[in-house]
Amino acid sequence: QVLLVESGGGSVQAGGSLRLSCAASGYSYSANSMAWFRQAPGKEREGVAGIYRSGDITYYADSVKGRFTISQDNFKNTVYLQMNSLKPEDTGMYFCAADQRYYGGEWASKDMYRYWGKGTQVTVSS
Repeated sequence: QVLLVESGGGSVQAGGSLRLSCAASGYSYSANSMAWFRQAPGKEREGVAGIYRSGDITYYADSVKGRFTISQDNFKNTVYLQMNSLKPEDTGMYFCAADQRYYGGEWASKDMYRYWGKGTQVTVSS
């Protein structure tokens, strides 16, 4: 099993920045692919950014490309999401997800991930 714990959420003005962290514990081979998803109340959970850890390959949703950066610290077994130039539409609960397989083009599908964190709230005010 893999335990995922998110941190770093909060409230920020539009144009500000936040850095989210996802610490993974358990069997590291079960977290080869990791991703950040977000969900606003009443809306579907959507993929924001993903990373294939072995090859350090990253993926981004078009809505955040150029503003968000996903990265990893292999020693700490932690994945980060640096969020810059935040917009009110970025508001939502951000979830960390992980799976043992590499999905490539399917990275943004929530059905591809076996393990999920509890989430951390991000609120961006105008």
